[in-house]
Amino acid sequence: MAISLDSKDRLIFALDVQDKNEAQRLVKLLQNRVGCFKVGLELFVKEGPEILKLIKDYSPADIFLDLKLHDIPATVRGALKSAEKLGAKYITIHSTEGEAILETSKEVKDSSLEVLAVTFLTSLHQSQLCKLGFEQTTKLSDLVLDRALKAQQSGCAGIICSGEEIAKVKQKCGDDFKVIVPGIRPEWSKISADDQSRITTPRKAIQAGADLIVVGRPIRDANNPDEAAQKIVSEISNSAR
Repeated sequence: MAISLDSKDRLIFALDVQDKNEAQRLVKLLQNRVGCFKVGLELFVKEGPEILKLIKDYSPADIFLDLKLHDIPATVRGALKSAEKLGAKYITIHSTEGEAILETSKEVKDSSLEVLAVTFLTSLHQSQLCKLGFEQTTKLSDLVLDRALKAQQSGCAGIICSGEEIAKVKQKCGDDFKVIVPGIRPEWSKISADDQSRITTPRKAIQAGADLIVVGRPIRDANNPDEAAQKIVSEISNSAR
């Protein structure tokens, strides 16, 4: 059965800012416009768990801790239990170490915390695979699918991947396995010095089968972030399958 969400709830705003003051401004502005706020490494390291409390004080939206945990299984299990107590809805772990780290997701399987496996960062391009030690004939999309299948078999709720791999993952893993897609660039947005390689639009991501999309700079750097978020929600609504 496909995952059912309102259009607004399918939009995750990446709260990629330097401090709690800017975070508070954006959370207050977008409190009822997005379904989830994503807290990344920069903000979490600067402000700590208090940033989750700040978000909860101003918005009913879910919280996504994008910490990309990558350590020995015992350490990751402990971190997942701590994230559960903080009230996060989603948290990311790296998939590069295989089943041993992916299976740590079982530590919180009976809680409301959903563990998402990062396959490959959307800043990575196909041409860079050789530098990472992969054969020249290796397809990035095949590697993403392999990691997605391992994540599903290990108990993860879903994965993070680019728009290029959505359809293949959904076809093999099914509709119940969540696919969350960053690297979202609406056609109307202009991003200078963009470090994302595998990008897509909200419309294409949703039509390909993405459950949720992550948008940061196109909203944050817009002249009117509230209006930008509304435009993306409308695009999601008009593109829903």
